[in-house]
Amino acid sequence: MPNQFFTASLHYIADQAYFFKSFFRNIFKKGFEWEELFRQCYLIGYKSIGIVTLTGFILGIVLTLQSQPTLKQFGAESFIPGMVCVSIIREIGPVIIALICAGKVASGIGAELSSMNVTEQIDAMEVSGANPVQFLVVTRILACTVMVPLLTIFADAMALLGGFTASALGEGITVKLYFTKALTLLDYSDVLPAVFKTILFGFAIGFVGCFKGFTSNNGTASVGLAANSAVVTASVWIILIDAVVVQVTNSLLYA
Repeated sequence: MPNQFFTASLHYIADQAYFFKSFFRNIFKKGFEWEELFRQCYLIGYKSIGIVTLTGFILGIVLTLQSQPTLKQFGAESFIPGMVCVSIIREIGPVIIALICAGKVASGIGAELSSMNVTEQIDAMEVSGANPVQFLVVTRILACTVMVPLLTIFADAMALLGGFTASALGEGITVKLYFTKALTLLDYSDVLPAVFKTILFGFAIGFVGCFKGFTSNNGTASVGLAANSAVVTASVWIILIDAVVVQVTNSLLYA
């Protein structure tokens, strides 16, 4: 039994490595599907703005309201804008938005490609001379890699707006004073690792969704399984990537 599990794990890793190789090999082939890439950016980015806006705004409000009572006890309520800004941009914003995209985007990609696999549309593309990897996989992975960081930046801005709303209602702080205090504590060492992290998150979301959908087994049940597995696997990868990037960042920038 352990040998079977070990063998299956090796096969799974090998399949992902081959899929990873196919992705990079097809990026630089002629006839890149720019129109499909822009369409996927629209579907992944624009179609997710609503939930990203709501999530970011509520995050800013909740973090501010939760921090106010504790910081007031120490007379440090003036640090609330900076604390909200740094914590949202450095850690909370990228991880929460990536998990939301894993649930929305990865599941959608997995279900879409799996249904195309079940109905033999991918096989039909290969027979007709089209390149399904370049058209279906490369465009979706690149779109996720580009749009997840942009969605995170937008969500961070909404979180700061939510934090200002909570502070203005409670303390009567002005817009200029709030954002001055918020951005004063922000440094490049907070922004750059967060941006790099979101790029990895976006790639992981797109890659997992495409892999689960493209390699799903035949049968209608595989559509739901591919969507569910894509969400779980992408979420795990996001947590693992975040842990590694935080450790490396702390070693290089804060040692």
